[in-house]
Amino acid sequence: MDERLSILLTNDDGIDAPGLATLRTELTAVGEVTVVAPASNQSGVGRTRSDEVAIRDHPWGVTLNGTPADCVAYALSGLEEQFDIVVAGVNNGPNAGNYIVGRSGTVGAGIEAAFLDTPALAISAYHSTDFFISPPEEYDFSRPARIARRIAVRGLEAGVYDTVDLLNVNAPVDAPNPPVILTEPYHDYEQEIEPVNTADRASSSELDPDESLIRLRDRTWPGSIGWENPFPPTAEHRRRYPVGSDRRALMDAGVSVSPLSVTHGSPDSAALADVIETIDASWGSFSSRGCPALRLYRSLRWRFVLHRVYDRCWAPCDWA
Repeated sequence: MDERLSILLTNDDGIDAPGLATLRTELTAVGEVTVVAPASNQSGVGRTRSDEVAIRDHPWGVTLNGTPADCVAYALSGLEEQFDIVVAGVNNGPNAGNYIVGRSGTVGAGIEAAFLDTPALAISAYHSTDFFISPPEEYDFSRPARIARRIAVRGLEAGVYDTVDLLNVNAPVDAPNPPVILTEPYHDYEQEIEPVNTADRASSSELDPDESLIRLRDRTWPGSIGWENPFPPTAEHRRRYPVGSDRRALMDAGVSVSPLSVTHGSPDSAALADVIETIDASWGSFSSRGCPALRLYRSLRWRFVLHRVYDRCWAPCDWA
């Protein structure tokens, strides 16, 4: 690629995160980098958007008191620069598995970019024995940053983004020669519900007499060693995650590259077609055909229902 790229860089760990600084340095070798990043840590917010946000100039670009998706929306729609690609990261820890990918602020930035017709790459880091990158200041993000640069440049050159909206990449910080593997996010998730003993907690005074507290614990790596830490990998974990999945790539200290689409493709369903044929949409003995007010009410009612379903239940990514 002869011409220098115009790159938008963001993250969900905040403007001061070491992964962002390392990635910015790496990307300046191939393009002009504009940073629009959250002012504070926004991990786990997915593609959450805000109505109003405060922005502040920064030597690298702009800090924004909002989410990663806010940052992308502002940069792509509010700045004069036309960006060739959005890069999000380097995240402090992996984003692997269908459930995690769906709620990741790093990936959420890429999804927002895709909806705004801009190629995107989300890059996250892990350690092949420690797993979590914590504290991040004690780790070197150079390897994941370099891998992100190479994939972004070659992906644009090869026309990958003609059919792919977003690339989700996980790379080790410590493996010197990791294999690079084409993957799909693996569906692996459990939820634990625990009652909370409020007898000795001041917060219990805020509860109504008919209320109680429960704790919702995400088990994003079920069957893991310890709490949510599947490393060091065992033969059992390798059997659990099939070859070709992003989590298996992590088990093998590799680089997982998952192409994602946000087109909301609808699968063909003969069973659903049969159900549709049997549905009587009339309302009692009334018909909306001759009643404009009733037609308007039903239209608004279903529009409200569909918005609620979209907000609560949409799975953000179909596989390209």
